[in-house]
Amino acid sequence: MKDYIVRASAAYTQIRAFAAVTTDMVEEARQRHGTSPVATAALGRLLTGGVMMGSMMKNPTDMLTIQIKCSGPIQGLTVTADSQGNVKGYVFDPDVMLPPKNGKLDVGGALGQGVMTVIKDMGLKEPYSGQTILQTGEIAEDLTYYFATSEQVPSSVGLGVLMEHDNTVRCAGGFIVQVMPFIEDEVLNKLEQNIQNIQSVTSMLDNGHTPEEMLAQVLDGLDLEITDTMPARFYCNCSKERIEKAIISVGKKEIQAMIDDGKDIEVKCHFCNTAYNYTVDELEGLLKKAKAR
Repeated sequence: MKDYIVRASAAYTQIRAFAAVTTDMVEEARQRHGTSPVATAALGRLLTGGVMMGSMMKNPTDMLTIQIKCSGPIQGLTVTADSQGNVKGYVFDPDVMLPPKNGKLDVGGALGQGVMTVIKDMGLKEPYSGQTILQTGEIAEDLTYYFATSEQVPSSVGLGVLMEHDNTVRCAGGFIVQVMPFIEDEVLNKLEQNIQNIQSVTSMLDNGHTPEEMLAQVLDGLDLEITDTMPARFYCNCSKERIEKAIISVGKKEIQAMIDDGKDIEVKCHFCNTAYNYTVDELEGLLKKAKAR
């Protein structure tokens, strides 16, 4: 099953819903960053939440960033998504190892206490930014809390990443269900009942459920209507030119120091871990550009 996002409504637009399968994307992130199982689960959940939240935005140029800064050994995570199903991200400490908790990967323990910031850049003068305290560090509950407090949209978020014994990603995905202000009580009660009774996201995915089938369970009896689907993928728009701009921005003194070392340098993109190499000659060219600024 290729990665994709489904957008839907239910109960005659009283509910809007999103669901995604993100197995390939999370596995690609794991391979690029060499993440430990618990780091893979944390990053995978945030990538999944991020790619669905990105798909809520309207314009092709809109960008969404979710940053978590935390006291736990993982230290933090950053994920950036656009409205076209592209997402990228990284964790501060990809090697973090923790014993399992109740037989599951201890994502909450890896994050500990912290703050989640959601930044939406929609081409306006100031990007929108909302900040909330982490509730459990398990990410799905933290996003549920973010929607309720920062966007005043009561939501239910389910996210899951299941690992194989060889620490590759077996399956990953999730859903976001949001209720509109005009929702009728009986619709809300039915939805709450459904959410209490469904299996976990990883169980549903592991049983081969598609995003559409996940939503059919979450929104059972509520006239689910799938509005559209879009592919989702791990994608980074870094390039040698973009990294050059970053090197120029560190300043003339630093570039001169690199040149004086007389060695080629390697610069890695945070988001996708791609390595870019620069020779001393290339650094001298960048120093000229920095001086010309």
